[in-house]
Amino acid sequence: MKLAKLSLAAMVVAGLASSSFAADTLADAFKQGSVNGELKAYYFSHDDDSMDRADIFSTGIMLGYKTASFYGFSLGLTAQGSASPFADSDGKAYYNSDMYGSGAVLSESYLAYSAGKTTAMVGRMFLDTPLVSGSGSRIIKEAFEGAAIINTDLPNTTLIAGYVQKWQSRTDGDGNVGKFSRKNVSTNTASVDINDGAYTVAAINKSIPGLTLTGAYAYAEAFDTVDVNIVYVEALYEGKAGEIGYTLGVQDYYNAFDNAGTPDDTINLYAVKAGLSFKGINGTVAFSQVSDDAVFGNTIASGLGNGADLLYTDPVIAMNGYHRDTKSYLIDLNYDITAAANIGARYVLAEMGTGINEDVSSTAVYGTYKFDAALKGFSLGAQYEKQGQDGDGNDVWVKANYKF
Repeated sequence: MKLAKLSLAAMVVAGLASSSFAADTLADAFKQGSVNGELKAYYFSHDDDSMDRADIFSTGIMLGYKTASFYGFSLGLTAQGSASPFADSDGKAYYNSDMYGSGAVLSESYLAYSAGKTTAMVGRMFLDTPLVSGSGSRIIKEAFEGAAIINTDLPNTTLIAGYVQKWQSRTDGDGNVGKFSRKNVSTNTASVDINDGAYTVAAINKSIPGLTLTGAYAYAEAFDTVDVNIVYVEALYEGKAGEIGYTLGVQDYYNAFDNAGTPDDTINLYAVKAGLSFKGINGTVAFSQVSDDAVFGNTIASGLGNGADLLYTDPVIAMNGYHRDTKSYLIDLNYDITAAANIGARYVLAEMGTGINEDVSSTAVYGTYKFDAALKGFSLGAQYEKQGQDGDGNDVWVKANYKF
């Protein structure tokens, strides 16, 4: 199940750990820098009652470079590229918003400064916070342009504040790789235009063993008249009783939309989940419900970027439970065959509410394998999902990744 992701916090830790290896000169900072990369090859296929099957095969590359620390300063650069050499007209049309976009983009170009337990970053970057987060589930990973600051001075606590003014999507919808823009920023359920930027703050506390408390807020001025305020809170407890592991979680999303100065329209979503694990067998059940409030788009905005999607009842691929007056139920069972191999199945039922008034289901199987030894860094993943109670939609995703 998806949890709040703390890549920025991890960067802080990495920055602090590497500070003892700081360069003595600017030239040494560049010479002692580190390089990382990833090669990708993805195959996606979709068909449903309204269309013939559409598929696409896309390849991608990501190359990153980060200098060593020089008096607390460092520079990070990451470029991405993609190509779909065998795409036909059906594949191009269906996947034009997420997989069909050829070209290259400089997704990261940031200057960072670390002092004590605080790191500040300015520029283009991969943000991964509860309410502002770019998705990496497609060939091209989403990125943001702005600034962020992360602090870990308080015991067992990570504090994050950020401002973003542009978003880099997966594609531009016209056959090219995504570019940085204020337009069509995904909120996972709709798209908004951030006229004057967006702000976020978050706090993650782990003072009580096994318990993670998360609170986050984001604000965006969307379009010319609509502003959105997003609040997210979560309490997640993970423990063990002998050989049995267990998880209990509760989360809540709250949106307030201000339309041209009129009183706020609000909508709320809450979800709960419980999980058990025993000798590699992991099971989870979850439930979520959205209030029946008429708001902008009739959906909960889960945050900025497709990675800001933490709902416990999310399916593997296609459906979501953010729509007004929707109840969702999830059952997931998976097995860790080895430390490197996992297989599982997931069923999600969404009782869609006002404006749709029908049930939608999702049944999926999935598996991953991470290689070792001579192929360390190489992984394979496959997902198959059937949508609709009558099985009127089918998706297949196959992913091969090599990280170095």
